[in-house]
Amino acid sequence: MSAQVKEGRSSPLGATVSADGTNFSVYSKHAKRIELLLFDCVDDARPERAISTDPATNRTYHYWHVFVPGVKAGQIYGYRVDGTFDPPSGMRFDSAKVLLDPYGRAAMVPRNYSRDAARLKGDNAATAIKSVVTDPRTYDWEGDAPLKAPSSQTIVYEMHVRGFTCHPSSGVVEKKRGTFAGLVEKIPYLKELGVTAVELMPVFQFDPQDAPSGRLNYWGYAPVSFFAPHQAYSSRQDPLGPLEEFRDMVKAMHRAGIEVILDVVFNHTAEGDHGGPTQSFRGLDNTTYYILEQDRSRYANYSGTGNTLNANHPIVRRMILDSLRYWVKEMHVDGFRFDLAAILERGQSGQLIPNPPVLWDIESDPELAGIKLIAEAWDAAGLYKVGSFIGDSWKEWNGRFRDDVRDFFRGENHSVRNFVDRLLGSPAIYSHEEREAEQSVNFVTCHDGFTLNDLVSYDSKHNEANGENNQDGSNDNRSWNCGIEGPTDDPSVEKLRNRQVKNFLTVTMLSVGMPMLLMGDEVRRTQCGNNNAYCQDNEISWFDWTFLTKHADVYRFVSLLNARRVLRDLEPERQRLSLDQLLRGMNLAWHGVKLNQPDWGESSHSIALTVENRQEKLLFHLILNAYWEPLDFELPRLDGAGENRWRRWIDTAFDSPRDILEWEAAEPVPVDIYHAESRSMVMLFTGI
Repeated sequence: MSAQVKEGRSSPLGATVSADGTNFSVYSKHAKRIELLLFDCVDDARPERAISTDPATNRTYHYWHVFVPGVKAGQIYGYRVDGTFDPPSGMRFDSAKVLLDPYGRAAMVPRNYSRDAARLKGDNAATAIKSVVTDPRTYDWEGDAPLKAPSSQTIVYEMHVRGFTCHPSSGVVEKKRGTFAGLVEKIPYLKELGVTAVELMPVFQFDPQDAPSGRLNYWGYAPVSFFAPHQAYSSRQDPLGPLEEFRDMVKAMHRAGIEVILDVVFNHTAEGDHGGPTQSFRGLDNTTYYILEQDRSRYANYSGTGNTLNANHPIVRRMILDSLRYWVKEMHVDGFRFDLAAILERGQSGQLIPNPPVLWDIESDPELAGIKLIAEAWDAAGLYKVGSFIGDSWKEWNGRFRDDVRDFFRGENHSVRNFVDRLLGSPAIYSHEEREAEQSVNFVTCHDGFTLNDLVSYDSKHNEANGENNQDGSNDNRSWNCGIEGPTDDPSVEKLRNRQVKNFLTVTMLSVGMPMLLMGDEVRRTQCGNNNAYCQDNEISWFDWTFLTKHADVYRFVSLLNARRVLRDLEPERQRLSLDQLLRGMNLAWHGVKLNQPDWGESSHSIALTVENRQEKLLFHLILNAYWEPLDFELPRLDGAGENRWRRWIDTAFDSPRDILEWEAAEPVPVDIYHAESRSMVMLFTGI
């Protein structure tokens, strides 16, 4: 060992900069020897310096550590780890592979990066993704902090960083297209749209080559690091550029009053199955980081991607919690959406744990208090925990909202009762927990599946471009093409599709819960019927900004819906109400075409309700007609001598701009019976 190198310390994990140099610490229970590699350039085939560690002096418990004087932020590094290679016992050490630091705060990808080189035999130093030493103290946040906005005033916009500005029509200069910096340029658009939070699809460094041959992983659900921002999403390609640019983006969002929520993947990694690459965790301590089958040469696959992270192991639990704390404390993010979160309820053998330690660790951590926690409460092995996810503060993607709202508007039988429950915040699913009304995250579309335009334009998926013979992606789309499959010039079909789009948007915004929109649905973005565009880094997935002109009426419609949504529930007392308390105070009345005579039958396709909002001193009347013919609905009589009339805010059957009006310009309704067109929604209100 060099005379300059010191023993170092076990804590904190990762690379920690001080005035004199950098301390490196990494966990491995079964390693025999660990070598720290320092590179001058990410593409170098050999490290500039290789520092061997001595188990007698550089190991405390299972932590290997060394202090290297003179090493500063920006240094590129990795590890080689020597140990037993015996897959039947779960051991997969390979000292020829350069490994990422699990706690590395930044990463660099070489120009000739090769996933195959990490998978096959031999040295891969020149082609391996590498970690970068960082110093969080050098960034000036200028007083910024997570916003912690109330969920009752939150509208989530799920988006892909690259896809949002990559299209040439975005107006963003080419260097910044598809980057965090490009996203900053579009903040005025997000403000005008009226969303209050962006939910970014994975931005942790991921493996772009974790995809079928000849394709790229576009979505990013293939993490290789839980601390480093994805390098390709930065317009700056210096070692620290992505880190700085991400922070600049968060700070700019906060200045605009927009929260940043990250879609995080703690259920698997890009190392895949037994034939996958050795990039980090597999080469450091395979049996610690992954759930293995009884045949320990194979990986449990509850994620559907080849492996499953051993999330409730003490070491992995700590890493997950440290990652979340880091993104909140040092990167100022406002919340997390956990991909396939039900996996986090599984133990080391894949069994369900009644009180999963990792979930309670996350929920009870004081540094995460007030941060939004959203669970995708299912996994790829059939575990479905919507309505029964562990914890007191987790919100849940409500997949049943998506399915039941789709069924209602496509005219399915037996759909009214479930639809009404979703409209009211899904009390049949959530009321037993006595939780806040926003426990249900309401969405009709998300990245996984059809866009809203395609939901009303295709009866079946069209995934041929993915190269899997249209076998990939869900077959349960609950879509309806309005009479013609795919694009059409038929004005009557287009008019119906536009109406259906507005119906879905209106229900999403007006239902009890926390609404979520998919990027581009506000301008009818299409993926040409592809409902699984995970490998489509092209115009199939990108936001085509010319649609903003083509479908300006839909954009206007959503913007006015959002503007009204965020005005509600201002009082702190209202924010503390449980879903049951909120519903008990609503004073609801249900109707069919006749007042107080709702049709709950199996062939019913319409419903109306009157809601009294004492807080705002308003009476609302909502008509939902999913029937294929117009219907005449009796309106509740109002007190007074005729001066107090119903006023129409929304009628999705009308052409723009009468489909939705400025709130103050809502039109009086001079009749006692309202003619609701087929497949339409109407919202009326009056003062009380």
